[in-house]
Amino acid sequence: MADGSAALQTVKTTCAYCGVGCGVAGAVGQGRSVAIAGDAIHPANFGRLCSKGLALGATVGLEGRLLEPMIKGKVASWNEATALVAKRFKETIARHGPDSVAFYVSGQLLTEDYYVANKLMKGFIGSGNIDTNSRLCMASAVAAHKQAFGADLVPGCYEDLELADLVVFSGHNAAWTHPVLYRRMEAARARGQKHVVIDPRRTDTAEGADLHLAIAPQSDVRLWNGLLADLIRRGALDRDYIAEHVNGFEQTVAALLEMDQSVSAVAADCGVPVEAAQDFYDLFAQHERTVSLFSMGANQSVQGVAKGLAIINAHLATGRIGKPGACPFSITGQPNAMGGRETGGMANTLAGHMDFSPEDRDRVARFWGAPDTARAPGLKAIEMFDAVRDGRIKAIWVMATNPAVSLPDSGAIREALAACPFVVVSDCVETDTTAFAHVKLPALGWGEKDGTVTNSERRISRQRALFPPPGQAKSDWKIVADVATAMGFDGFGWASNAAVFREWARLTTYENKGRLLNLAGLSALTPEAYRDLSPIQWPVKAEGEGTPRLFVDGRFQTPDGRARMTPTRPRGPAEATSAAFPMSLNTGRIRDQWHTMTRTGLAPDLCRHAPEPYVEIHPEDAQARGLRDGVLARVTTARGEAVAVAKVTDRQRRGGLFMPMHWTDAFAPSGRANVLVAPNVDPTSGQPEFKHTPARISAYRETWTGFFLARSALNPPAGADLVWRRIPQDACQRHEFAGRGDAVERDALRKVLSKGLAGELVTYEDAATGARREAWIADGRLVAALYMTTTGRLPPRDWLVELFAEEALSAEARSALLFGRPSGAAADRGPLVCACLKVGARTIETAIAEGASTPDVVGKATGAGTNCGSCRPEIARMIKALSATSKEPAHVD
Repeated sequence: MADGSAALQTVKTTCAYCGVGCGVAGAVGQGRSVAIAGDAIHPANFGRLCSKGLALGATVGLEGRLLEPMIKGKVASWNEATALVAKRFKETIARHGPDSVAFYVSGQLLTEDYYVANKLMKGFIGSGNIDTNSRLCMASAVAAHKQAFGADLVPGCYEDLELADLVVFSGHNAAWTHPVLYRRMEAARARGQKHVVIDPRRTDTAEGADLHLAIAPQSDVRLWNGLLADLIRRGALDRDYIAEHVNGFEQTVAALLEMDQSVSAVAADCGVPVEAAQDFYDLFAQHERTVSLFSMGANQSVQGVAKGLAIINAHLATGRIGKPGACPFSITGQPNAMGGRETGGMANTLAGHMDFSPEDRDRVARFWGAPDTARAPGLKAIEMFDAVRDGRIKAIWVMATNPAVSLPDSGAIREALAACPFVVVSDCVETDTTAFAHVKLPALGWGEKDGTVTNSERRISRQRALFPPPGQAKSDWKIVADVATAMGFDGFGWASNAAVFREWARLTTYENKGRLLNLAGLSALTPEAYRDLSPIQWPVKAEGEGTPRLFVDGRFQTPDGRARMTPTRPRGPAEATSAAFPMSLNTGRIRDQWHTMTRTGLAPDLCRHAPEPYVEIHPEDAQARGLRDGVLARVTTARGEAVAVAKVTDRQRRGGLFMPMHWTDAFAPSGRANVLVAPNVDPTSGQPEFKHTPARISAYRETWTGFFLARSALNPPAGADLVWRRIPQDACQRHEFAGRGDAVERDALRKVLSKGLAGELVTYEDAATGARREAWIADGRLVAALYMTTTGRLPPRDWLVELFAEEALSAEARSALLFGRPSGAAADRGPLVCACLKVGARTIETAIAEGASTPDVVGKATGAGTNCGSCRPEIARMIKALSATSKEPAHVD
């Protein structure tokens, strides 16, 4: 589906990031240039994109790309690499059995990729050992859906978010993680929609809400059980719906009676005011059209399944499901997490929402013609890498994900990969994980992929290639299919991605006597129809019509057609805080970054809102530990330690810490958060508890700091005991560092940084203050600049960064490099607030000072907040803060 001339072709595709599944229109220019805009007719976003989506054009270059197969660090042909992977997997299976090998895959894969990988491992190798990084984000919701509905089925659609009178955000910072959807709900607030946020942190979503319940960590089940008890007390249940469509109600009520369910008791256990808990219960009772959105804050817990079930219980008991504006809604975090769940990407499921019952297993085996199809679930992500570490798994293939950073207790994951006899990584870029690969296989990136993805509302969309494959990169499905063929297996000879999709769609219809995942209307697509496929929600009927909502008739995918309420009992975290580790560490995402920064780290604008790792801490906790805002802090757990910038804020609950999870060896090796996280999991879903690890925090107490600006990225010096961060800029790379050594340490670093630099060196040094300023200039242009100090005072970076864009430095600029400040008043844009339109804090502050009293007025004056809107809560805070300073009333609705 493309239009325009040969010189400028517009391709309709789908965004690479979250589970909203936004449509993208890419106007492809010369080389690998592309102008990105939202697809105005795509029903997921209607033309709107977030900051990350808009910046996709800055991420499609070939920097850091894998472009050729590599064997033990040397370039190889595809024939050599494919033959070696097939040989080593076959030999390992022959010697140690099918469960001695494993695939670890990703929500970044297309549905076609997922299907082929799952068919090879479960169908022909005969092991269940394929699991996906969706285990880290959605597994608990999947398990809750299966227990309640009989299958992993999301009942609602995005339209429900606009139709609802009440939206409950349970562990979901939508303003940051799903901003395009949040804008739709923000618009609904104008007509009176209410928002309740359940989150230990006062996130941007919480700040804009009608009610924020800053509950104690892992007290969600207690709160939701209390809601159900309150609904029973006030007679607010839908007794007819329960009688006709729900099992397990009596058992669930009996379980509630095991505890004091008074509002005061629940509030005390959750650590919130009684009035706040009562307000939540009143709002839920008063609004029949309620959507409860739950995401990572609910799922990433040892009680994740119980949290999901407690939310679903409240909806089943009130009949708020299968109706416009009413449903429990698990919102996914990756662009094709749903597609992976559909095709059996998780170790405990088969393709097409079938499980390992004898009937389901034999059905899939018949369809595939694979008598050796696995008969039992495989190892889930944490179990899988435990098995790699202890030697049970001897060959692993990692596809399109970076477990050396993203998995909890990531130090142990690295030990496992280092010890594994055979590691294959297929990816589009070099990552922390590729460092452990014996074989690297170059896969297509977002700009070259062609296939389908499924978003959070079950909507299948086409992802289309903007560019031809670079180098020798191949589609993931083709890489896997070639290895399967080389292993001697039939059934992997598809001629195209369309042929893979047709087979997958036919499987969903095969002997289907009630499975709602049914793509009947897509099972015979011609290549042309597949190419032009428009977004559509499954189930897809034979005549090609999609389905917005499930369970409209009150029938579920259980043997008797009735939903199941399940008793849920609150329990504490797997590891309690202690005198040694008195605080609770919570990890998560930030606004402008994505996973491990392999894509967003290429876009400088996305690195300016939160440029380096940080740890949020409440002011009282910071004061007790001698921490100030902006200083480096050391966070320690039983698994490891990290160093990050302290962000002192009352938005963080007392006794808690928050760290983003994105940074890697390439950007901030000492700031990796998941090295700290305990690998505790929900006993049913296997999903890790990223939201609570006992921790302690202290000042890092550096003795010197510095930064180095250069035109290319540098790795930290090997063996140096430095806190090092790299922050991409438009015309250069900014490297920040701090140490606790003496002049010898600083001199050693200077020698490493200056190695290979050519040109005139201008330098200034003051031994009394420990200040060193050096700049390298060649052909009139700034090549690099180094600043160090032992006093803690360093010049602002923005004006220095801008010098790298100048073709010829003026005499004043050369002098300024030594003085450490610009000759005139430097333009101070302040921190970037609006990444979409590149609007800094100083511009917004000026607009507020000139009378802009609402985010809308600020948007009209500056453009900030007028695109994806994820910065609007921050703008509202700025208005409040400046209004408080001037003692004028603020209007921030």
